[in-house]
Amino acid sequence: MSHTANTTLQIDADGFANPAQMVLSPNQDVRPDPADIAMIVIHNISLPPNQYGGPGIVQLFTNQLDSQAHPYYAEIAHLQVSSHFLIRRNGELMQFVSCLQRAWHAGLSQWQGRERCNDFSIGIELEGSDFEAFEADQYRTLQALIEALRQRYPIKHIVGHSDIAPGRKTDPGPFFEWQRISQPD
Repeated sequence: MSHTANTTLQIDADGFANPAQMVLSPNQDVRPDPADIAMIVIHNISLPPNQYGGPGIVQLFTNQLDSQAHPYYAEIAHLQVSSHFLIRRNGELMQFVSCLQRAWHAGLSQWQGRERCNDFSIGIELEGSDFEAFEADQYRTLQALIEALRQRYPIKHIVGHSDIAPGRKTDPGPFFEWQRISQPD
């Protein structure tokens, strides 16, 4: 289900977005402090690289990626990763992990002296790459999701993966238009 301007996106008390397509990932665990949700981390992902619309991302986040299906998959099929949300190119919102749980999206990371950003962040993947612009529908869904998350949780920072893992990660990349999303006060 894609988000439209006529639909109000909300996060329920269990940490799930409505409307969103749910595909639960096993790659999650308990947050050290479920009340400490202070940051949103924006990523980009495409599987195979620079190709959109296929099942690769969902398969990766659910540990079902076939290492033989694409040469790149042999390098990553063993990974156990997830994100709370994925926004497809058409604006479709998918959720893999409750916001109250820790998704495994940030890896080795730190922000303003705090390490282990997975402990206190929500991960949002945009279907895309470092090499081309994101779609208007993605920004609309992203903004609605940010607003819903800010209504439910004390979000203080919205950052890119590159901000919390500099030198290791580059996403959401140079084509992400930060001015198209609202930042916390």
